[in-house]
Amino acid sequence: MAKFKSFEKLLRPDPRYKNKVVGKFINSLMYDGHKVKAQTIFYDALKAIEKKVPGVDPLEIFTKAIENVKPLIEVRSRRVGGATYQVPVEVGVKRATSLAFRWLIAAMRKKKGRPTYLRLADELAAAYKKEGDAITSRENVHKMAEANKAFAHFAW
Repeated sequence: MAKFKSFEKLLRPDPRYKNKVVGKFINSLMYDGHKVKAQTIFYDALKAIEKKVPGVDPLEIFTKAIENVKPLIEVRSRRVGGATYQVPVEVGVKRATSLAFRWLIAAMRKKKGRPTYLRLADELAAAYKKEGDAITSRENVHKMAEANKAFAHFAW
């Protein structure tokens, strides 16, 4: 029996921008299978960003925000001789992207009291400017890796 390998070839680009990264982000944003609702939230957020940061393409702001949030290094637990060490390891491209999506969405959902598309727009704009909760998550991961770089020799 063949084991399922990848969702990558089944992933469709989003209908408006024909971009696979946007399609993947909308899938991550989707809750309880409501894809149309997730698309509406995302596209409304891009419209709000367009008003907030005039003169810059909102898709470019989204792409740059994702790039800014992606971690370069993270810590993984490694058990060596009865002790568990936090070993810093480099993050792969796919994992870095999924972590960026996760942190942006978590930061957006943490803020209450405003429409979802405005919260998403705020978080994307903040990440574009290298500030906000998602960037804080990235910085915390990098600080953990920096603090534990003495255990880097356990990464094999």
